Amino acid sequence: MYYLKRISLSGLLFLALIGMVDLSAGWAAEQINTDTQGLAIQGYDPVAYFIQGKPLKGTEEFSYQWMGAEWRFVSAQNLDLFRSNPEQYAPQYGGY
Repeated sequence: MYYLKRISLSGLLFLALIGMVDLSAGWAAEQINTDTQGLAIQGYDPVAYFIQGKPLKGTEEFSYQWMGAEWRFVSAQNLDLFRSNPEQYAPQYGGY
C-alpha cells in the first residue's frame, strides 16, 4: 500500500511539473511554405486576395521578409497593409 501511495504521489508531482512547462512555445512558431526561391505563396500578393478579390502576382520592387519567407506585393499600399498586420493577410497553416 505504501508503494502505491508513493507512485501516485510521484505521478501527481510529475504532472504538476509538466503543467508548469510552457510546451506551446515550440509549436507557436509556424513555418511558412515556400518555393525553391524562398517565396511565400509562389510570389502572389496575399493582400490582393482581400482587397482586389483575386490573385495577383507581386513584384520584387514591393517585397517583405516575414517568418523566413519573402512576400511580394503589387503595390506599396498592399505591402504597408501586410506589414502592419501580417497575421490578417497571411494564409493559414503556413500556406500548405
